[in-house]
Amino acid sequence: MSAAPSGAPAVPTLRDVAALAGVSIKTVSRVVNGTSDVAAPTAARVQQAIAALGYRPNPLARSLRTGRDDAIGLVVESIGDPFFAEMTEAVAAAASEAGLFLIHAGAGDSADAELAVVRGLLHRSVRGLILVPCLLAYEAAGLSVGIGGVPAVFVDRPAAGVRADTVLIDNVRGGYEATAHLLAQGHRRIAFIGTAPERFTLRKRLEGYRRALEDAGVVFDPDLVVPHHRTSEASLLDAVLARTDPATALLSANAVASIAVVRALHRIGRPEIAFVSFDDFPTADALTPPVTVARQDPGLMGRSATDLLLRRIAGEDFPPAEVLLPVTLVPRGSGEIAPTRPAGSPESPGTPRRRRAVPTPA
Repeated sequence: MSAAPSGAPAVPTLRDVAALAGVSIKTVSRVVNGTSDVAAPTAARVQQAIAALGYRPNPLARSLRTGRDDAIGLVVESIGDPFFAEMTEAVAAAASEAGLFLIHAGAGDSADAELAVVRGLLHRSVRGLILVPCLLAYEAAGLSVGIGGVPAVFVDRPAAGVRADTVLIDNVRGGYEATAHLLAQGHRRIAFIGTAPERFTLRKRLEGYRRALEDAGVVFDPDLVVPHHRTSEASLLDAVLARTDPATALLSANAVASIAVVRALHRIGRPEIAFVSFDDFPTADALTPPVTVARQDPGLMGRSATDLLLRRIAGEDFPPAEVLLPVTLVPRGSGEIAPTRPAGSPESPGTPRRRRAVPTPA
C-alpha cells in the first residue's frame, strides 16, 4: 500500500486496488468511473478489492482530469433560514448517497449576488444545480441552465422563461386552508403578515387567503395585509391591532415573518390573538400557546429536487416536470383561539355578508 506520512493512516490508492484485484490501474479507473467496457467478472473482482481496502475516489483528482467536479450546486436565498437549512441537509444527504458532494451558498436579496454565485458554480463545472430563484432574471442573464444546458431544478419558485424542472409547494391551497381554519374558529378580521410582496410564494399564499375570505363571504380588507420589514418589528402589528376594528387573528406568510409576529405579540402582551404560521419554525411547539402551523416539508422538497436532478445528470430525457408538494395544517393551540370582540362593537368592512361553511378549494 502507498506510504503515508508518519502517524497518519495509510490511504489506499488506485494502484493498491489494481494490485489486489490483479488488473491494470486503467481497468480500476474504468470501474470506478462506471464505464461499461469492463467484463462483469473483472468488475466484480475490482469491486471486491475496493471494499476490502476501503478505497474512496479522490474527487479533486478526478475533477482535475475531467474538468468537472463530482459536485452539485445549491443556491438558496439565505442559508440561515430554518426552511432552507433543512432543505440543504436533505440535498446534501441525497447527493452523498449518489457519490456526489454539495457546494451551497446563499444569494440574499440581490440579483447581482445571485448571478455571481450561479456563475461561480458554473465555472466550477458542477454536474448540476438546484436553484431557489430570487431576483435574478435567468433568461435575460443568458445562463445556460435547464433543459439544453447544465441540468438544473428550480425549487420553491419557478424561473420564468427557463425550461427546467421545478419543485414547488402548493402555496395557494396552504394559504387557503390556514385562513379557512381561522374562519372556522369564528374570526372575520384576519390579518396577513408577509415579507417581500413581489415574491412568488407570498403572492400565491395571499391568493389562497383571499380565496378563503371570498368563499366565506368576508370582504377583503387591504389594510389587513401588512408587509413585514426587519427594521420595523417594534411596530409590526400596530396597523392591524391599534384600530377601532382590530384584527382578531393573524396569518404569517413564512417562518421569518412568524418569528417577528411571536416577538411582537410577546412584547405587547396579547396572547388572546389567534395566530397561524405558514411554515413551521424552531420552538413553535414549545411556546405558550404552541403555534398552529401550515407545515411545509423542506426535506421532501430537497429530496424531490435532487432525485429530478440526478435523473437529468444520468441523461434521462423527459419534458420539464413540475412537482407540487402538499402543505399540512398542524393545530397546536394558537390557531384555535376564538375571537374576542366587545359587545355592540360596530360592523367593519371585514364583517361577513353571510355565514356559510368554508369549502375546500377546487
